[in-house]
Amino acid sequence: MPAPERIPSRSLTDTELLTLLTEGTLTVLGQVGGASNAVLHCTVAYEGEERTCAYKPVAGEQPLWDFPDGTLAQREVAAYEISRATGWDLVPPTVLREGPYGQGMCQLWIDGPGEDTPELLALVEGDEPGEGWKAVGFADVGAGKTALLVHADDARLRRLAVLDAVINNGDRKGGHLLPAPGGRLYGIDHGVTFNADDKLRTLLWGWAGEPLTEEALRVLTLLGGELAPGEPLATRMAQLITVAELEALRARVAGLLGSGTHPKPSGQWPPIPWPPV
Repeated sequence: MPAPERIPSRSLTDTELLTLLTEGTLTVLGQVGGASNAVLHCTVAYEGEERTCAYKPVAGEQPLWDFPDGTLAQREVAAYEISRATGWDLVPPTVLREGPYGQGMCQLWIDGPGEDTPELLALVEGDEPGEGWKAVGFADVGAGKTALLVHADDARLRRLAVLDAVINNGDRKGGHLLPAPGGRLYGIDHGVTFNADDKLRTLLWGWAGEPLTEEALRVLTLLGGELAPGEPLATRMAQLITVAELEALRARVAGLLGSGTHPKPSGQWPPIPWPPV
């Protein structure tokens, strides 16, 4: 007997996806290997709809010297809230909820890029990045040789570079960039964000010191207003990060607007995450 034809899932709005992630039944399929903290691959089902998701229980977080214990899941949700407020929607729908192993972050699963997806990062010979690429810096490739690390001069990556500067992302690696169907690009793994101290570490330094786009300035202006005390976004952020971190978030938005440029490495913190992928 032939297998029944699979009926494709209907498209869900962000509101519907958030309800699914929050209210749905989580079923653990397995654990994702190689992660610093526990990452579980799950399905989530609610009222006839089912999707795959990543569930990161707080109980599986490794303590960090520079972040309060048990707060990484909240920071993942905070990154989603800021991304959603920009209108760029660069972070997959993410919620904080109870699961099989206690409270944790639950995020819509984004499949990795297909074989035909253009490269976003590369190592090239020579001292110049070439047309369509931005230079990050030189990398040791072994045997006493170096190569120039470059990333694509891509508007989606540029928006992500601005978002990372806003949320103070301490770990923007190449493996955290997920191209999706329809030309979408997502960034994932935002546990080490929103520190009150400058922690920006990223592979997206190619625009450092360059003027922000008009679009970015417009988005940052609106975001600054939404983060004003008493506004719904500010109230939501106060539930997820500390008072000092919220003030630092406001200061970073104001600083970007004041300078009108992409930030440069501070020199007080390693600018490139390790490992970079």
